[in-house]
Amino acid sequence: MAGCVNYISPHVTLCSPRASPSLSFSGDSLFRESTKFLRRRSPSITAPRFQVVVAAEKTEPPPLKIMISGAPASGKGTQCELITQKYGLVHISAGDLLRAEITSGSENGRLAKEHMEKGQLVPNEIVVMMVKDRLSQTDAEQNGWLLDGYPRSSSQATALKGFGFHPDLFIVLEVPEDILVERVVGRRLDPVTGKIYHLKYSPPETEEIAARLTQRFDDTEEKVKLRLKTHNQNVSDVLSMYDGITIKIKGNRPKEEVFTQIDTALSEMLQQRNTDPSSLLS
Repeated sequence: MAGCVNYISPHVTLCSPRASPSLSFSGDSLFRESTKFLRRRSPSITAPRFQVVVAAEKTEPPPLKIMISGAPASGKGTQCELITQKYGLVHISAGDLLRAEITSGSENGRLAKEHMEKGQLVPNEIVVMMVKDRLSQTDAEQNGWLLDGYPRSSSQATALKGFGFHPDLFIVLEVPEDILVERVVGRRLDPVTGKIYHLKYSPPETEEIAARLTQRFDDTEEKVKLRLKTHNQNVSDVLSMYDGITIKIKGNRPKEEVFTQIDTALSEMLQQRNTDPSSLLS
């Protein structure tokens, strides 16, 4: 049986065109010969090798958390506007929160106004919870926040730390007192747009706007001097709470120069976070 293989009989004859007409095998020799035959007839198949590569999960750096401090009229509002425009942080002003409470006519607003008119700090039980609630809102948690003019005392800073709010950078604007008084007394508010003007340095664009400008109740020379005294008494205690993350900037320079210094500090911080996101986790 040329070209046939019979595996049934204990004595099997393997025939091929090149083999002799009859070859007899038995036992182990049959196994060896049949294996050789099958190897010749069937190509070897090697299972492909796969290398599983698991991509490293990308860790997004946390959003920035910034505090900015300074005496009344040190330029915090102007710098906050520039910072939020570039970095998309949520601007939270403790003063605005308090004034909104006063406007609403609430009991907390009434108590806050009494202290503000005397140039005193508003009691912690009023302002701390207002700031805490605002910092806890979704937009601030997702986009990061810029806390303006707060904390103003070591007890307020301690309360914020107790709630888990830790800034990445604490910015302090320093301005001579005589310039501060001039800035405050000449400051005016547009009740329609909320924009702040200054009668000397940033006058309103039209007479129509000028006619509707108002002066905040605490922007008189007498009250600002009281506020400056309170600020100076507390600022060193606040700074001691954020030692190591504080930068001091001269705020009596043009606003563009002041912002350049702030922008440089924030840009360097973001660059470090992008390089090593775990280095500044807070």
